[in-house]
Amino acid sequence: MTKSNRLIKEKSPYLLQHAHNPVDWYPWGPEVFAKAKKENKPIFLSIGYATCHWCHVMEEESFKDKDVAALMNDTFVCIKVDREERPDIDAVYMKACQLLTGSGGWPLTIIMTPDKEPFFAGTYFPKQARLGQIGMIELTRHIKETWANRHDDVLQSARMLTESLQTVERGQSDVNEATLHNCYEQLHQRFDPINGGFGSAPKFPTPHTILFLLRYAKRTGKGLDMAEKTLQALRTGGIYDHLGFGFHRYATDDAWHIPHFEKMLYDQALLVMAYAEAYQATRKQEYRQTMHDAATYVLRDMTSPDGAFYSAEDADSEGEEGKFYTWTKDEIIRILGTADAFFSVYALDQGVIYQHAPSTPDADKARDTLFRHRGQRVRPLKDDKILTDWNGLMIAALAKATQVTGDQQYAHAAERAADFILKTMMHQGRLFHRYRDNAAITGMLDDYAFLILGLMELYEATWTIDYLQKACDIQRILKKFFWDHSGGFFSTAHDAEQLITRQKEMYEGAVPAGNSVALFNMVRLAAITGDVTLEQDASLLCKAWSGELNMAPSEHTQLLCALDFIIGPSTVIVLAGKADTLLTAIRNHYYPNTFLLHQHEKLRDLAPFSRHIPLDKTAAYVCQHGSCSLPTTNVSVIIRQLG
Repeated sequence: MTKSNRLIKEKSPYLLQHAHNPVDWYPWGPEVFAKAKKENKPIFLSIGYATCHWCHVMEEESFKDKDVAALMNDTFVCIKVDREERPDIDAVYMKACQLLTGSGGWPLTIIMTPDKEPFFAGTYFPKQARLGQIGMIELTRHIKETWANRHDDVLQSARMLTESLQTVERGQSDVNEATLHNCYEQLHQRFDPINGGFGSAPKFPTPHTILFLLRYAKRTGKGLDMAEKTLQALRTGGIYDHLGFGFHRYATDDAWHIPHFEKMLYDQALLVMAYAEAYQATRKQEYRQTMHDAATYVLRDMTSPDGAFYSAEDADSEGEEGKFYTWTKDEIIRILGTADAFFSVYALDQGVIYQHAPSTPDADKARDTLFRHRGQRVRPLKDDKILTDWNGLMIAALAKATQVTGDQQYAHAAERAADFILKTMMHQGRLFHRYRDNAAITGMLDDYAFLILGLMELYEATWTIDYLQKACDIQRILKKFFWDHSGGFFSTAHDAEQLITRQKEMYEGAVPAGNSVALFNMVRLAAITGDVTLEQDASLLCKAWSGELNMAPSEHTQLLCALDFIIGPSTVIVLAGKADTLLTAIRNHYYPNTFLLHQHEKLRDLAPFSRHIPLDKTAAYVCQHGSCSLPTTNVSVIIRQLG
């Protein structure tokens, strides 16, 4: 029987994958740092996640190798961290990697002092050196020699890097409508007019950029073409799973044909939101169908018995990336008998299915047949941990789907997830980050911000006032424990574990930054509640990041969605009485800077400006800056008031 290491007692699927490595892995905790200090050894910190392909490769090549493991155990004290469980640790050391190497990725490899100060960083390393890249054996021997013979130099280097990590730049300029225009121009310069998307391969979907462009098109009439071209390319490309639905993590080519096959919950959530808003803005059924299909994948394959959502599905199965998803032409013909209908719509690129023509009923039948056959294959690993932040995004997405279609199935699923999170992941008003058999790990900024977003969208989908009340309550907790009085939110609470630096993250990659979503929440809650403090905090947050925003606005498109709301016009509409017809008519149009409320006894306390509005008399009140127009039931009047 294979001997296990200390990771066997952990809950993380990623850590459990390494529980039988001969490397003497420790989880992150006080014990490991005490050991490193006592033995005067450097720490080898390896950060990854359960569905990471190159993490699997490095494990197979090095961490399962007894010779490499023996060398590592002799030289280092070794720590494994799941970046999805501890994004706070990942953020600190990813920044260190970027400072040292100019790039980053996973697996993230950090070598640091027992005081947690890094002095070497990289990502994947092969077992042996190749193509100019140092291997794990050579690297470990080099670090051992350096630690022994140049110890003071190493400590000085680590101290200088740590000081760089602790340096915080303060913005002093303003952000305004010109920032939106600059963002559009930057995106336009990077846009790929042939294939859609921005830049060259590898290409990530970045749905928050689509959300910005939809808003910018509403404001100026420009940008919709870039948004639609990208959405259409995503839907027809191989990055989309045409058989089982849902989106893979990114494309390795310019044409979106060849994916990196992981499926992440956050991608499904953000893309459901993007396609939902695109449908609302254009009324094109292809966007509604894509939204529905991506949601179907999550509800079918990524939902726990309790209604919360799992994190991811792996790229690999049976030790091979993409094996579950790829086909040969002969295989398809053998299964379908005659495959003409299928290939009239779909084609293969390196075994990956992509769409080259509009679908037909016969092609759809053939696709369903292939989906059933694929179900007999060995499925990739499902990372079944439940994360509060990613669930918040999925709740928001499903609620948005109900808002734009009126279909309550999405809202019902969102309610189940929200109720699970609020019941299981919250204690005395504080959130936990991860659930797998038990709730654990102190909640971070993204958990609070993304859940608030989900609850606000869920309120708009269901008009259940308790969700809006809970969003307000959680916002107050977020302010109390995370706010930096110079502007913005720290990634961790003031009473959380203290790392070598307390991060304030604004980086928007595949997932929008917690500060960006928090700003979006604040400005909408300010419009609802009239809370001037929220407006002041929003202004401080913008100012704190103004230098970066004005230099590279296209790297912060979720934050600019909030800025678009701030610049306005932004509107709160209070509907009273039996207002279903009015609601449907309003939602047939795209008003991204409008928040809909339904009059309720509890709403009068949350939104004081609504106190004069009767409960039962059917009407709509269009309100800006706490002042409401005369009540009306005339949809044309409402549309005119909204501009």
